[in-house]
Amino acid sequence: MRLPRPALLGAVLLALALTAGGTTASTADAVDETAAHPAPDARTVEGWPVATPARMGLRGKAVRRGAAEARRLDSTCFAVLRRGRLVGDWSWQLPREEPREVFSITKSVTSTLVGIAVRDGDLRLDDPVSTYVPQWRGTASESVTVRNLLSNDSGRFWSFQSDYADLLAARSRTRYAVSLPQQYAPGSAWAYNNAAIQVLEPVLEEATGMPVARFARKRLFEPLGMTRTSFITDRADDAAVFYGLRTTCLDIARLGRLYLDGGTVGGRRILDDSYIRRAVGESSTVHNAAYGYLWWLNRPGALRGATDPVDAQGQPLRPVTGQLAPSAPVDVFAALGFGGQVLLVDPSSRTMVVRLGLPAQPGAEAYGFGNAARVLTRALR
Repeated sequence: MRLPRPALLGAVLLALALTAGGTTASTADAVDETAAHPAPDARTVEGWPVATPARMGLRGKAVRRGAAEARRLDSTCFAVLRRGRLVGDWSWQLPREEPREVFSITKSVTSTLVGIAVRDGDLRLDDPVSTYVPQWRGTASESVTVRNLLSNDSGRFWSFQSDYADLLAARSRTRYAVSLPQQYAPGSAWAYNNAAIQVLEPVLEEATGMPVARFARKRLFEPLGMTRTSFITDRADDAAVFYGLRTTCLDIARLGRLYLDGGTVGGRRILDDSYIRRAVGESSTVHNAAYGYLWWLNRPGALRGATDPVDAQGQPLRPVTGQLAPSAPVDVFAALGFGGQVLLVDPSSRTMVVRLGLPAQPGAEAYGFGNAARVLTRALR
């Protein structure tokens, strides 16, 4: 089933375009091979062991075609990894090691930070957010839980103007987000709500006792070797946890590997199995089968996009049922960002496809979930 574009594409944020077709063999052959295959004596690239696609059971032509499509759509980097090995990576316009904006991929990193805090015993998913945000005590938001924020069914106020203009312009995005009113009962409606997600910034800071940027560096980036990854902060020095991460293709792949490795790094567990299962292994809300804990899933069922029109109760005016990428395995999950930023993870084959790049201009295609899923399925056949 091909999903209606308004239901799948948020006009400003996601660009989950399920475009048909692929590149021709001649286009694929034009991709710069030297970027994908290091010199024969190179054993690693950015710490990743290197292997040929054939050695890892992948079709090399499919990988190259995916790179050609990525290049055509203004990507700045593209990589395919399997079983912990790099089978191809390309960079355009920017050096491989230069960090770039990845927009809402940031959300999946924030989810991981919450999971680490849960593992550490600093908070629980069913804690009321008001435990950490005293401004909500005695208000209609008092019963909103951390789990609601992760699932995007908090019922907090959302409007296009608020989420994509006022929030971004605020000196303190956290203060602005906390101050918004409750719009629906917690758990009753789904919205791709940047402001609600930003409230996880004071939750994490209060629970862990340190600023989010420092907590991320100490407990996630340094253990995983994500040396080129960092959060941005606003004018009030609050970390932006709904967007704004800067990273590289090979750095963000380390986040995917953490989930493939069951939450362990270097033999040390930093995420519980139960958190991984809830974050990326099952739908977190009845309102959107394709959503876990700030990760996108390939589960079939009711689907929601970022800016779908809704009624007075927050329910979609045009309900859609389907699957983001019907040809891909059902357990595939992804971190996604505006303009087609993708970290796609297939736990069954332990394969990852990463694409970062320039946001699509009006009328242009973004890379999206569907293109990355096509690379995966074609390469595995």
